[in-house]
Amino acid sequence: MAVGSNEAAAAGDARALRLQKLRRAVSENGTLHLKAAAQLLDVSEMTIRRDLASSDASLACLGGYVVDAAFPTAAKYTLERELDQHTQYKLLACRRAALSIRDGDTLFIDCGTTMQSLAESLPGGVSLSVICYSMNVASIVTRRPNTQVMLLGGLYHASSQSFSSEEALAYLRKIGINKAFISAGGVHPTRGVSCSNFHEVAVKQAAIAGAMESILVVDESKLGSLKPAFFADLDVFAKIVVGGSVSADVQKQFKGIALERVAKAKP
Repeated sequence: MAVGSNEAAAAGDARALRLQKLRRAVSENGTLHLKAAAQLLDVSEMTIRRDLASSDASLACLGGYVVDAAFPTAAKYTLERELDQHTQYKLLACRRAALSIRDGDTLFIDCGTTMQSLAESLPGGVSLSVICYSMNVASIVTRRPNTQVMLLGGLYHASSQSFSSEEALAYLRKIGINKAFISAGGVHPTRGVSCSNFHEVAVKQAAIAGAMESILVVDESKLGSLKPAFFADLDVFAKIVVGGSVSADVQKQFKGIALERVAKAKP
């Protein structure tokens, strides 16, 4: 057997052993703080996060704690589950957001099903440079003419078909971005903007920091919701585009916050 194969097998065995120890600790204690988990296994907190990001981990990291993924609040986001939810409202929001795109723009397109609709809504007849880090977005923009695509790589996360790595972050920070289109699982009036996957946080934050303009694109179901991985305050966004009808109660919660609402398509 090749040396590389032996090393890969050893790494897999070590990860399996770490997960076994974590499951035992969580079973005994209910939850385990991320720092305590790292000390227990004598590895870094990032190693713990990477182990838990795999689809077979049966554990999740929520709010800095390792928990059983079967626990109601730890339900993992999966792309397939999200695809059919609020599809029309997502498309409305994306079409509105895409109206701001100009010829020659360099765009960052976030991951998730909403951003899949954004990629499909890019205007024709213009030349664009697109930075992305998910397979579902890349599969659309790579088929688009007059488009330079920069796909950020790294460790693959099946739940959102996305990648993460320190090298990708370093590359992203070097690029001048005209507009960053950002998705979210939760948009809360006081707790800010959040998502379900911790590995997305650094990528979103780097894109927002490097962009001349950041645009949050969500459907109405995300308003008032809070997910475990916080990544931005509302005031970092030049626009918050919301697809769907927003109830009077929700509008009251977001009083004083400019929401660009799109309830139906223009005739």
